[in-house]
Amino acid sequence: MMATMTQSLGATLLDRIGNTPLLRLERITAHLSGVQVLGKAEWANPGGSVKDRAASSIVTAAIRQGRLGQGQHLLDATSGNTGIAYAMLGAAMGFPVTLCVPANVSPERKRILKAYGANVVWTDPGDGSDGAIRKAREMAASEPEKYYYADQYGNDANWQAHYRTTAIEIWEQTAGQLTHFVAGLGTSGTFVGTTRRLKELNPAVQCISMQPDSPFHGLEGLKHMATAIVPKIYDASLADRDLEMPTETAYRMAKRLARTEGLLVGVSAAGAVAAALQIAEEEAARGREAMIVTILPDSADKYLSERFWEEE
Repeated sequence: MMATMTQSLGATLLDRIGNTPLLRLERITAHLSGVQVLGKAEWANPGGSVKDRAASSIVTAAIRQGRLGQGQHLLDATSGNTGIAYAMLGAAMGFPVTLCVPANVSPERKRILKAYGANVVWTDPGDGSDGAIRKAREMAASEPEKYYYADQYGNDANWQAHYRTTAIEIWEQTAGQLTHFVAGLGTSGTFVGTTRRLKELNPAVQCISMQPDSPFHGLEGLKHMATAIVPKIYDASLADRDLEMPTETAYRMAKRLARTEGLLVGVSAAGAVAAALQIAEEEAARGREAMIVTILPDSADKYLSERFWEEE
């Protein structure tokens, strides 16, 4: 039944995931000669974020392998976007979804999860995403027959989605001319999968990871790896460089992109652009040409209740 449902969705929801636009950020780089910054607009996915790629890969692999059976709940920990993607897929494909989510995620995310009919277990905000992970592990261990624990932080289908799709799209959209790739670290799947494939296509591409600069930050969905539960799929050796991003810098960039590029992006996307711009300025200062591609995981739709938008 579930496999048949997956096949019937082949020409609809699943086929709408991926093939997102690559946008040139022109005004923030207007002062730089010979350097381009391009952002992959992942909000064009049907669930509104880059996490549609990983979630669909995880779900289809689980169904194919017989691990997500009829009546079982898909269970996972999430800060929001992967949960939204799971909930969307569950509603469309007919399986229940249970999510462990920090209670301080944005009100918009809470409303979207409710709209899709997901079962949500709210966890202590002070424990962040790690608290949600611990709760999901506890629930999976106590009722293994009820739950398929998707474990996005340790599931190879996560990074494989980006190896198969995101990297290839970027390569084709830039005609293989990109020189740098920049992405934030949450589960790390986007960075790990895309980097692995890009390095195969051209080992000279510089791949830069970005993470929050402290354990207590406002970059929802990202992890400060030194103090967090490190995702099993994370491979620190892949990064040519790792940049730490202050929350305030990401907030400023979000407002700057809205007011100069006409783009309303999420906070992690703004942090990724700030990191890409830092690389761009360094390359321009050295007199080198560069094409820097970064991931814009989602739009600002789920963050407009954040107070920083009101601050000058």
